[in-house]
Amino acid sequence: MAKPNCSSRASVELSCVQELLCNSSFKLNLSEVELEDYCLNQEEYLEKYLGPRRSPVFLPICITYLLIFSVGAMGNVLTCTVIARHKVMRTPTNFYLFSLAVSDLLVLLLGMPLELYEMWSNYPFLLGKSGCYFKTFLFETVCFASILNVTALSIERYIAVVHPLRAKYVVTCTHAKRVILCVWSASVLCAVPNTSLHGIFTIPLPRGRGKGTLASSATCMLVKPRWMYNLIIQITTLLFFLLPMLTISMLYMLIGLQLKRERMLQTKASPEPDDCCHARGRQQKTRQQQVTKMLFMLVVMFGICWAPFHTDRIMWSFMDQISNHIKIFEAYEYVHVISGVFFYLSSAVNPILYNLMSTRFREMFKEVMCRHKWRPVPRKHSLSMTRVTLRSTVSEVAPSNCMNIADGDYEFYECHEHETMFD
Repeated sequence: MAKPNCSSRASVELSCVQELLCNSSFKLNLSEVELEDYCLNQEEYLEKYLGPRRSPVFLPICITYLLIFSVGAMGNVLTCTVIARHKVMRTPTNFYLFSLAVSDLLVLLLGMPLELYEMWSNYPFLLGKSGCYFKTFLFETVCFASILNVTALSIERYIAVVHPLRAKYVVTCTHAKRVILCVWSASVLCAVPNTSLHGIFTIPLPRGRGKGTLASSATCMLVKPRWMYNLIIQITTLLFFLLPMLTISMLYMLIGLQLKRERMLQTKASPEPDDCCHARGRQQKTRQQQVTKMLFMLVVMFGICWAPFHTDRIMWSFMDQISNHIKIFEAYEYVHVISGVFFYLSSAVNPILYNLMSTRFREMFKEVMCRHKWRPVPRKHSLSMTRVTLRSTVSEVAPSNCMNIADGDYEFYECHEHETMFD
């Protein structure tokens, strides 16, 4: 006696075969692939064409993303808070860092949850066409805004170090605000083309199962011709990563050469011990070098974190050519996972750098977290807490023509024998 069929899959296949045998004319009109699709249930059919509903690496990626989110969200909120709360922190350099922190917060608070949800349930996409546009637009905008902010910050640092006299007129808070406005406006405009190529895609029902598409297969993906997407990705990678990083590298090379020349001149010079301006000048040069080192490390980390992201995009734009090469396709899958981790890591690493390399930021972070009332405290051997001070020179007479370039603040003043406020 034959055993009963204990497999639901075998039962489905038997039912499918019986149906096909009863309709031989229909069977003759189907290709081998169509016959296979016809015999699949809905979940199997979706998995065949869209892949697994849940990413196989969801759990480790989720844990990693949550750690990055915790550090990045807290760090960037602290960065925005100390800059917004204390007037002393509202300098041209810090305005760019504030803009960068806002970009990072948008990625962490809006982008990361969307990606985690998609890794948990890749389909159907529940936010509709508007949600798809928003997701694509968000990632494109912050991608462009981040690199443009870093580029503008590097140009500002170059002018401050290599052309200090010009910095008095160029490196100002008003100018920084205008540049940041232009950066975000350009980012929004440049995000439109790629956003317009995306939409909701649904796969058709198997032939013989009726007309129309499966609503449960809705995914947010490319819906326009692929050559348009490939062209946009390759152009934006060139304009918003390769050229800016090349420009930034050249700027910091010139900054390094300038600082080297200044150290050589300082070594040769022999100022008088009681020369206030020379002593103050050396102190400000040291501060300037510390800020430059911090921003240089920020750029290095930015390049390291964003390189996998752009590599992922370029590889995807050539997917038609590499899909038949199994090893290259497997390498792409690893690059895709790594690029996501480094993409979000870039949003968390900046506040860590500020805390490690800037005394002022470190103390401001402590002040915000500990909720102590901040008071400017004069120090001799570390960076000044006060960028803008009300300084009396009655008891400390200083010669005139003494230039001060505070940490990250390129505002100049002269030493006088009366009390002066520096805005």
